[in-house]
Amino acid sequence: MRKIAANAVRQPANLSIDSQLMKEAKGLNVNVSRAAEAGIAEAEAAEKTRLWKLENRATMDAWNEYVDTYGVPLKEHRQF
Repeated sequence: MRKIAANAVRQPANLSIDSQLMKEAKGLNVNVSRAAEAGIAEAEAAEKTRLWKLENRATMDAWNEYVDTYGVPLKEHRQF
């Protein structure tokens, strides 16, 4: 997940948030904007990971098949 810069240019956004959640967050002095930003960054990273896995699935399957068939390359030189 990427780190969000404290001095990043911010864009206003309208969000609908569960009223009870918002009440509790404000009662705990949670910076709701920063918390939402962190959640969005986490969701973005998860989606990028999911898409990378989809795009590279054939390569990963081919590699796994190779290792199943021939074993790990240069295994005799591994020190662990």
